[in-house]
Amino acid sequence: MSRLIRIGMRRGLIELRHTVTNASDIFGYLFPVGLLLGWLYLSRDDDVPGSEVSLGAYSLVSSLALMLVISGLTSTAQYLTMDREDGTLLRAKATPNGMTGYLIGKIVLVAGVMVITCVVTLAPGALMVDGLRFDLDTWVTLLWLTPLIMLALLPAGAILGSFFQSARGAAILMLPVIALTAISGVFYAHSVLPGWVQGVSKVFPMYWMGSGLRSAFLPGEPEQRLAVAAVLGLWAVIGLALAPRILRRMARRESGSLVAARRERAMARVI
Repeated sequence: MSRLIRIGMRRGLIELRHTVTNASDIFGYLFPVGLLLGWLYLSRDDDVPGSEVSLGAYSLVSSLALMLVISGLTSTAQYLTMDREDGTLLRAKATPNGMTGYLIGKIVLVAGVMVITCVVTLAPGALMVDGLRFDLDTWVTLLWLTPLIMLALLPAGAILGSFFQSARGAAILMLPVIALTAISGVFYAHSVLPGWVQGVSKVFPMYWMGSGLRSAFLPGEPEQRLAVAAVLGLWAVIGLALAPRILRRMARRESGSLVAARRERAMARVI
C-alpha cells in the first residue's frame, strides 16, 4: 500500500510540474486572481454593511472559499473526463491497482493547484486590504482545516466526474456548484436566507469550509470549529470510501472502442 501511495504521489507531482510550466494553464489560474485583486483594490476602504469588517477582507476570504470549491469539485471532474476522452483512464485500468494510484495522483495534482492558487491570491491580497487576522490561531486552524477541505472536496469531484462522458459535459457542474456556494453564506450573511435554505446548505461542505475560513481570518466571526471538523471529516470519509469503488466500476466499462468513438466526436467538434 505504501508503494502504491508513493507511485500515486509521484504521478501527481509530475502532472503538477507540467501544469505550472504550461503557459495556457498559468494564464487560466492567474486571470481570475487578477480580476479579484482589482476588485479588492477598489473595495479596500469599504466595510460590510452593518458590521465593522472590511469589505475587502470579507471578499478575499470568500473568494478563497470559492476558488477551493471550484478547484476541488469542477476541476477534478473535468480532469477525470479529459482522461476518459484521451485514453489515460483506460491505461490506468490496465495496470494493477492503477485506478487507486490514478486517484491519488489526481488528488495530489488538484491539491497542489489549490494551494498555489490560494497562496498567489492571499499574499498580495493581504497587503491590499485591512482587517485580516494572522496570528497563531489562524495558522493552527489552517493546519487542520486545509487538508480537511481538500479531502472533503476532491473525492466528491472525482465521483461527480465519473457520471460525465466529456469535459464539456462536466463543465455544467459549475452551475450547481456556484448555486450551492451562493446559498452557503460565502458572499453574504447566511442568516438572511430562509430557514429551509439554511438547512439545505448545511448538508454540504461549502457552508462549513466558509465558516472555518472566516473564523481563521476574520476577527469576531462565530466559531463552529468542532462542527466544521465533524462535517468536513464525514464528507472526507464517505468520499474516500466511495471514490475508488465508483472509479473502478466506471473503468470496467471503458474500452478502446469507446475511447476511439470519443476521439472521433471530439475531432468532429473541432472541424
